[in-house]
Order: sequence, then structure tokens, then C-alpha cells
Amino acid sequence: MITIPQVERIPFLYHGFGKASWKEEDFARRKEWKGFELLFLDQIHSDVVHFIRKVPAKNPRGDALVTDLPRLFLVIKTADCLPILLVDEANRVIAAVHCGWKGTLQRVLEKVVLGMKDRYGSDPRALRAGFGPCIGGDCYEVGKDMPARFAAEGFPGSFFRPIPGCRGKYLFDLGEANRFQLRRLGVQEKNIFLVGVCTHCDSRCLSYRRDKNKTGRMLSFIGMSS
Repeated sequence: MITIPQVERIPFLYHGFGKASWKEEDFARRKEWKGFELLFLDQIHSDVVHFIRKVPAKNPRGDALVTDLPRLFLVIKTADCLPILLVDEANRVIAAVHCGWKGTLQRVLEKVVLGMKDRYGSDPRALRAGFGPCIGGDCYEVGKDMPARFAAEGFPGSFFRPIPGCRGKYLFDLGEANRFQLRRLGVQEKNIFLVGVCTHCDSRCLSYRRDKNKTGRMLSFIGMSS
């Protein structure tokens, strides 16, 4: 499990980016997490954000969870997509966001931050954001239509690099496309933390691009003790 020191220092907060070996049953092995509930999403590669005021009876469909409830772990599943964890320490609000290319194109992360601002009074300048393991910009190959689709939604073309010798193929920097969204909203660069692990390159991580249907999903989570 990977944690971010600048986030881990928040006294009431627990978080982590699980690697391949981290399983759902591992949550029950931590004494300090006794009594925590786990909330998963039925992820659909969308811009659907759920603001949790009461723990639902079944997993909501969407790609982001936001709450101010204590003793609840918000859990994201990934295997190349980017898991992002957010915390507003002053207002005690947390979020977990699943950012694939479709959700990124639809600005799901931006909708989370604006929702935190509108519903909980969060100041984007005070938010801390942790970017977990995802497929890196040197490994994420996409087709020729992708740069135009992102450009149409206002994203800079710098997130795409042509692959030499492969006409119509590009490398896409998923992490930078999401950092761009945060910076536009006023989140400070010093408060955006990247673990810097490429799931495609690191054998300790699960990667759909590398292993296809043989792979499972890694669990990333965030929760508050009180």
C-alpha cells in the first residue's frame, strides 16, 4: 500500500493506494479501522458524482464519491485508470475519484471540486489531492481521434505526443490532464501529490493494458476517524 506523507499527517484521516496484493479483507486487519464501513462504486467511466449524506443500501453507479461522514471508507477500483483522493481538512470533507480517459474528458474531477465548494464550502486553494498509480504518459497509447476530442473540450494538445513511426497513434498523459483541471480551479500545485508509479511498468501493480482480462483491480481508499 502506498500513502502520501503530506496527507497522512492529517490526524483524523486514513488513506491508501493499494497495490496488487492489497485485498478487501485487509481492511478488517487494521485495529484502528474497526467499525469502518466500505463504500464501493459500480464504476461506469462517467462524470457521475455521488455526495454521500447517508450510507446507501447498495453501491451507487458512477465514478466519484464525496462525503463528510466519519468512519466510512470511499473505495475506488483501478487497473491503469487514475485514482485521485481529495481532502478538505478544514471542513472535514473527503472524495475518491475514478479517472479514466472518458471521465477525464467529461471533467469528473472538476465536478467533484466544484461540488465540494458548493455543498460543503470547500476552498479549492486549501484542498489536498493525491494521485495514485496509473498508466504513465510513456505507456498510454491512444488513437488518432483522441487529441481532437480533448481539444474540443478545452484541453491543451500538450497532453498528447505522436508516436514516431506509428501514424495516427499518440501517447496520452492521463495524470497531467487531471492536474490541469485542478490548477484551473485554483488548487495549488504544492497541494497536488503524485506517487509517480506507472501501473503498466511496475509489476507490483495491476494493469489492464499489460495483462488484459487476466488482471483484477487495485483498491484506493480514503476515510475519516471522526
